[in-house]
Amino acid sequence: MTGAGLKGRGVMRISTWNVNSIKQRVGHLTAFLGEAKPDVVCLQELKCQDESVPRAEIEAAGYRVETLGQKAYNGVALLVRRPLALTEVRRGLPGDEADVQARYIEGLVAGEGVAPVRVASIYLPNGNPVASEKFPYKLAFLERLRRHARALMDAEVPLVLAGDYNVIPDPEDAADPEAWREDALFRPESRAAFRSLLAEGLTDALRACDPRAGVYTFWDYQAGCWPRNQGIRIDHLLLSPQAADRLVSASVQKHLRGLEKPSDHVPVTVELLDG
Repeated sequence: MTGAGLKGRGVMRISTWNVNSIKQRVGHLTAFLGEAKPDVVCLQELKCQDESVPRAEIEAAGYRVETLGQKAYNGVALLVRRPLALTEVRRGLPGDEADVQARYIEGLVAGEGVAPVRVASIYLPNGNPVASEKFPYKLAFLERLRRHARALMDAEVPLVLAGDYNVIPDPEDAADPEAWREDALFRPESRAAFRSLLAEGLTDALRACDPRAGVYTFWDYQAGCWPRNQGIRIDHLLLSPQAADRLVSASVQKHLRGLEKPSDHVPVTVELLDG
């Protein structure tokens, strides 16, 4: 059963959220689960090892939990609302056996009467400073993601690649594009790699539903960015053609940035028809 509370043909709600420490934000997370009732949640920046994830609180909210954690840094998770099942879980992005950073987890979400959807939670490298080894790592990660997406799409199962991409796709995705001109999030190389990913046939769900400028998903903690709405859009849900055909809506849960001790990111949610 998905899309509880919506009349007519059912929908599957899939959200992505960089929580910036799941232990610090577990109260906000469980409140969001109760309020929005997403069927699948892709989390990034857990900032803890698997054994430290507050599973009891998440499971009490009615969700299955699969994680790829890392001490103090990175970390990704998939939460799936019961009675949906999560199978074929893959931890880590293929293409570099030496990469030990916890930045990618995927699985197949299905249930009785629900068409399967493959969902990935992605925490792409920031890439700063550009003159360091972190920027080539970011670009290599994007290329690995492109190749893996191509392989997944060949199976023609609806695919959702969701997460914090640390890429500002276009100038309208930043309140002050000039301020980001030399940043790894907005460098031409990063944006070109993101476009190459889209060129595989993926759809930027939020842009497809809301083409307006000024739609942001991240506001830095510094310099009053939130009250001045100095945001950027770096959290994306990319849909394969089979998933895009089922796209109903995409939205940003901006109000959560105004909570006490919030994450600097907010959730982004898509609704897909149940096949």
